[in-house]
Amino acid sequence: MTTAALSSAENCARPRWYRSVGAVLAGLLVNAIASTATDLLLVAAHVFPPLAQFGHPESFSDSLLLIALFYRTLYGVLGCYVTAHLAAQCPMAHSLALGCIGFVIGVVGAVATWGTWTSWYSLAIIAVTLPSAWLGARILRYRQDRSASASTAGNPHCA
Repeated sequence: MTTAALSSAENCARPRWYRSVGAVLAGLLVNAIASTATDLLLVAAHVFPPLAQFGHPESFSDSLLLIALFYRTLYGVLGCYVTAHLAAQCPMAHSLALGCIGFVIGVVGAVATWGTWTSWYSLAIIAVTLPSAWLGARILRYRQDRSASASTAGNPHCA
């Protein structure tokens, strides 16, 4: 095997670091954009208080925070799914890496707002982050497994 062929084979076997970073950033952006868009939509629909009151915890009832926790959890799963899907290799590891970033952001947010914001919401955001990351990658794996089994179902040579 020539040196050029060997070098080419090594490049194919080893993912480039920027592909990994891009996958994690894409998932983070999906999560952030979807969450912000939903926040703005709920403000426009007069479900959430005006944006000027977003820094005031007294403006949010527990039921509003529960709504926010619900869709932010869903978007966390979606963002981690996107990360896992875009990862060249090790989709679960990439998804969990994004989950760890979200966990750190959640802890920093909880520490920064402790005593001024509703504690249960901050703790709940932290608690759902890693399970959401795991679930996002598991959903991708489930879809891939179903797709693979569907494509081999009619082919007797693939059993």
